Amino acid sequence: MRLPAGLALAAATATLLSGCVAAVVAAPLAAGAGVYKAGTQDRPSKRKRAAQQQQQAPRPGEVYTAPDGSKVQVTTLTALPPPSGAPAASIPTAGNAPPGMQFLYGSGEAAALSFQAYQALWNYLRVEIGYRRDKSQVRSVALASGSTLDNPRFELCGKRPLAVVLDIDETALLNLGYERDEAARGGGYDAARWGRWEQTGADKVAAVPGAAEALAAARREGFTVIFNSNRSVASAAQTQAALEHAGLGPADLFDTLWLRGEGEPSGKDARRAKIAQRYCIVAMAGDQLGDFSDLFNAPDKSVAARRNSVGGTLLAPLWGAGWFMLPNPVYGTGLKGGVDDIFPPESRWVDPQETK
Repeated sequence: MRLPAGLALAAATATLLSGCVAAVVAAPLAAGAGVYKAGTQDRPSKRKRAAQQQQQAPRPGEVYTAPDGSKVQVTTLTALPPPSGAPAASIPTAGNAPPGMQFLYGSGEAAALSFQAYQALWNYLRVEIGYRRDKSQVRSVALASGSTLDNPRFELCGKRPLAVVLDIDETALLNLGYERDEAARGGGYDAARWGRWEQTGADKVAAVPGAAEALAAARREGFTVIFNSNRSVASAAQTQAALEHAGLGPADLFDTLWLRGEGEPSGKDARRAKIAQRYCIVAMAGDQLGDFSDLFNAPDKSVAARRNSVGGTLLAPLWGAGWFMLPNPVYGTGLKGGVDDIFPPESRWVDPQETK
């Protein structure tokens, strides 16, 4: 799901696959050994200049005493955090991929997490659902109408065909072309450029590791694979082409492909409800909590409350057993909160060296 600024669970099966970065600012420093005025009255004498040349510039991580007596630590930070509190490292600068992109699109760790999530999904479908003789008594994992996070309700499948519902962007598809362009040019998410990407980038994507194999296996066993995305319905043909290019299709609009209509909000519950009228949703996958329920993204929910709602309610047993989360440290609703929002007061630690 691509939203303006957004891990996996365990299991493995040989039948399916043959195969924080925090920026700490001590003080902004001028690069190099020093800064001086160009005026002739400030030029150092030859002796002083020679002494300066002998001095080594402080290296990143070193703490030294400034002329005013203050302690200063050199960092590699090239920009201060924006007023929103997001780390400067999360804002792309031209030609420099931010840490989140390095992880998601470049690391073996992210690939392993994705394989892990999709193998867990396939194991769940094969073992927990596939071996059930009376599938009419299986319960949907989509929250029924009237549910709350504290009081979730789920319906029996009855005679509805069984389906897997998942997000597209960074859940099934990696938007390599768009993210490469963003990293190369810097500046962050641009809604207009994203719209152009939906229209023209169908051949510059790749399947999330493990996705193509898991979805193909699910289809072979009779599960319908359905995509529920906040991509625009105006880009339906291009989205279908992107899924086919990555080996994730087929997908038919308003049957196995549900997209955001013109003027519709970015929430997915309304589309999920339409899917649930025809299919029994026995598994869901996404990279954002909103891929499972819009209730997680209530405007008045604090960072801590949102995190606690994942494991502190009756929904906790669903992770890895019907609900499957993919890693995405690049964008989305989960990337928010200042230091005091993220870390509880009792976690505050002060380096003993700094108290001397």
